[in-house]
Amino acid sequence: MTTRIEDRFASLKAEGRPALVTFLMAGDPDGETAFEIMKALPEAGADLIELGMPFSDPMADGPAVQKAGRRALQAGETLTKTLATVKRFREGDAKTPVILMGYFNPIYIYGVDRFVADARENGVDGLIVVDLPPEMDDELCLPAVEAGLNFIRLATPTTDEKRLPAVLRNTSGFVYYVSITGITGTAAPDAGKVSAAVARIKDKTDLPVCIGFGVRTAEQARALGRHAEGVVVGSALVGAIEDSLVDGRAAPGTPNAILSVVRDLAAGVRASRLADA
Repeated sequence: MTTRIEDRFASLKAEGRPALVTFLMAGDPDGETAFEIMKALPEAGADLIELGMPFSDPMADGPAVQKAGRRALQAGETLTKTLATVKRFREGDAKTPVILMGYFNPIYIYGVDRFVADARENGVDGLIVVDLPPEMDDELCLPAVEAGLNFIRLATPTTDEKRLPAVLRNTSGFVYYVSITGITGTAAPDAGKVSAAVARIKDKTDLPVCIGFGVRTAEQARALGRHAEGVVVGSALVGAIEDSLVDGRAAPGTPNAILSVVRDLAAGVRASRLADA
C-alpha cells in the first residue's frame, strides 16, 4: 500500500509539475489560529504540509522559525496537541500529506512506540527529525517505517559521495535537499549549485527530491522547481505570521497574511514546469 506522500508525488508527476511543500509551526501564534491556517493551506496551493513540533532548543532553525516555536510553546502547544491538530485536520481533508518536522527530544519524552502509534492513528504521513543521523535509525526511523510512516532524511551541500548512501538507505517519501549551509531562512539558494547537487542525489535514488531552506519568493520557487520534484518554504511563511501579529497576538488578518504568500509561491511553483515546455 502506498502512502499519501507517495500518492501525491505520483499525481504531481502525472501533472508535470513540482510540489509546493509548506511549513507551519504547530500552535503558532496560538492553537486555533494555526489550525485555521493549516486547514486553508491546500486551497491556497500547498501540496504537502510540514507541521513543526515546537522545541525549546531548535539548533537547525533560523530566527523566524525559532520565534515561531517560542510563540507556540508560550501559547501552550505540546506534542499531544500537535497530534490532535492533525487528527482534526483529517476530519476535513483525507488526501493532503502531513509531515511532522522537528527534533527527537520531545518524541523521546513522549515515548517512541506511543508516538509512532499515535502519529499513525491521527493521520500523520511522514517524519523529518533533523537531529537523528542514520546511525540512530533503530531509535525512530525503522519503527516509523514499519508502522507505515515515511521517514524523510535531509541531504546537504556537505553530504559527500561517501555519506550519501547512508543518508538514503532508509529514507522514504522524498529526500529533503537543504540548499544552503547553516540554519533555515538566512540565505538565498544558488539555483546552479542546487541543480548540480540534486542531479547527484538523483543518480543514487528514484525518490522525489524537494529543495528547501532559503526559499522566499515566487521567482525562487519557480527557478528551483525546474530542478526537483518539490520546493519547501518555511521561514517566509512563519515570518509573515510574525509580521501580522498585534502585540504578539493573532489579528483578524493573520491567516490571510500567510495564505497570500502561499498563493504567490504556488503560482511560481506551478509555472516552473510550464517554463520548460
